[in-house]
Amino acid sequence: ALPEMGDLQAAQASGNFDLMAAAASDLYASYWWLFLILAIIQGIGLLAMLALVRQRANPTVGEALAAGGRSVLSYIAAQLLQVALAAPQPVVIDADALNLLAELPREAALLRDNRVYTPHPGEAARLLGSSTAAVQGDRFAASGALQTRLGGVVLLKGNGSLIVDGQQQLLADYGNPGMASGGMGDVLSGVIGALLAQGLSPLTATALAACAHGAAADMAASAGQRGLLASDLMLPLRKLLG
Repeated sequence: ALPEMGDLQAAQASGNFDLMAAAASDLYASYWWLFLILAIIQGIGLLAMLALVRQRANPTVGEALAAGGRSVLSYIAAQLLQVALAAPQPVVIDADALNLLAELPREAALLRDNRVYTPHPGEAARLLGSSTAAVQGDRFAASGALQTRLGGVVLLKGNGSLIVDGQQQLLADYGNPGMASGGMGDVLSGVIGALLAQGLSPLTATALAACAHGAAADMAASAGQRGLLASDLMLPLRKLLG
């Protein structure tokens, strides 16, 4: 997935102040044409909604335009994922990029040691062609199977996140139920990316990020877990990693 604000803020809180500028400049310099296409597609989406409203009796025109827009977006996202998978630099694969990866042929996922994959149980199930219940039923086996399929380092998120690199299987037992809120995964990816950019190995960066992420959430939840926000982790992360 493309870097989101939560990823970049977390990277800065973890000590990498250049990551936001570097990510933005590299992304726009290399793929300006894709963003132009995305802008056009947004326009198509607006036209689709207007067409749907104007032709209530026959909404297939608007639905067809919307479906076409979604297909192009999926194609562009898949192309960006292929670029990321082919890059020699360390890469964190998260969120919708994992769902796209699950749809690609297995040989399309170039096995590299410097890749970090951070699926939650649902994404893990799609990657394994299994079910969430099966993944949760034996998380150790599921994380090992994911690493065999993808290579690199796999972080299976959840209650007791597991980090696997094919040689070691580590358990991060920090965190709390208040972390089940939007943006928490973005923060985790941002911390991993920041630590990778500072020269840590993929396994060390991922394990440290998982522990710091959970510990920061525990610190932020001192006032209560209910209503915990991803942005609440930024100050604790600075204290832990600063």
